[in-house]
Amino acid sequence: MSALFRARASDGAAWVTGASSGIGRGVALELARRGFTVYATARRAEALADLERAAAGLPGKILAAPGDVTDREGVAALFARIEAQDPVALAVLNAGGAWRDDMQDFGGEAFQRTFAVNVQGVANSANPALKAMRARGRGQIAIVGSLIGYGGIPNAYAYGPSKAAVVSLAVGLKVFAEPLGVRVQIVNPGYVKTELTAGNRYPMPFLMECDAACRRLCDGLARGGFEIRFPTRLAWLTRIVQTLPYPLFFALFRAAGLR
Repeated sequence: MSALFRARASDGAAWVTGASSGIGRGVALELARRGFTVYATARRAEALADLERAAAGLPGKILAAPGDVTDREGVAALFARIEAQDPVALAVLNAGGAWRDDMQDFGGEAFQRTFAVNVQGVANSANPALKAMRARGRGQIAIVGSLIGYGGIPNAYAYGPSKAAVVSLAVGLKVFAEPLGVRVQIVNPGYVKTELTAGNRYPMPFLMECDAACRRLCDGLARGGFEIRFPTRLAWLTRIVQTLPYPLFFALFRAAGLR
């Protein structure tokens, strides 16, 4: 294990984006169970209020901090307000989504929205967090990507490239930030039962319950290391498939009925 900083509840607050549902909501609750004061950010203020109530009685607490990660200036101002109350020791940048254009005319509004949230939103959130943590000489930033970020697959013409971009971004940020005392991690989940995956109409191997996935994620935050990935079997399978020569790779997806 690296001696680089790993946030504990006594070190400061946690900030979780995309906290109104799915993995973000589950991670906020799991961190509160572990004693953190968690500032939960999403656009849906009513969902964040419900999340606050769900944390009642836990060792830590959750405080609603509504905001839109695509608003660069707004996110910076929101983070400054959080920092004025509780310095942020841990930032989990989870906000994301998947929108699809018609493949007869793709690359339009849905494609742009996916990149605005999944890539620009991560950059907008990471920037103020990294500035504050650099100034203190310690901090921890985890960016939620996806196993799909290892390489392209059918049916993910915007989501897949956006997650590949944040994996690449996390690698670059790690090299830059860790000499300054800031740990950077990438979280690459497989299929998890959330609102995002509920609409999928294709096989989702090794589908995980959200609570189990969030425990794995938070265990990875505490353990350290660069990549947190789960489930392990799907992670290895995905890695192997991406090393295949392209003729075999495409034949595999055609055989699976994916296109």
